[in-house]
Amino acid sequence: MTTVVPVTVTDPTFEQVAALFDDYRAHYGRAPSPTATRAWLQDQLADRRISAAAAVRAGRVGGFITALVTPASLMLGSVWSIRDLYVAPEHRRIGIASTLLEHVVDSARAAGALRVSLQTETVNTPALRLYTDFGFRPVTGLELLNLPLDPRRPEATG
Repeated sequence: MTTVVPVTVTDPTFEQVAALFDDYRAHYGRAPSPTATRAWLQDQLADRRISAAAAVRAGRVGGFITALVTPASLMLGSVWSIRDLYVAPEHRRIGIASTLLEHVVDSARAAGALRVSLQTETVNTPALRLYTDFGFRPVTGLELLNLPLDPRRPEATG
């Protein structure tokens, strides 16, 4: 059975999530950096810039999800944005990603959010299938724009 638990910097699952977050970064081509990843995640959670939840099975974290809440000023409400979702390869295909998505959507609904958004690469077919099967739909009429602040760093654009 999978249990979803909130992750805080003092939570016993934090260290496992931080290690899995570094694996997630490496999965997307970043050089492993466990110490820097742990520090970054700790800062994000401590300053409440993001929230995180972990999927735990038999005492081990099999996946995580992060989200942030953004004011929706024109609608006088808030929207939630899923920023990261990752399931360790050995824990895939058993429903962990869906369980984590459901957790965030239920939490957003309970908090009165107006919507939940996410983004993924157009070539990430498994993720796109998961998200559309869950009910997420493409947004039309909008463009995603970035302004790189440090063009010497390739990650400034993504």
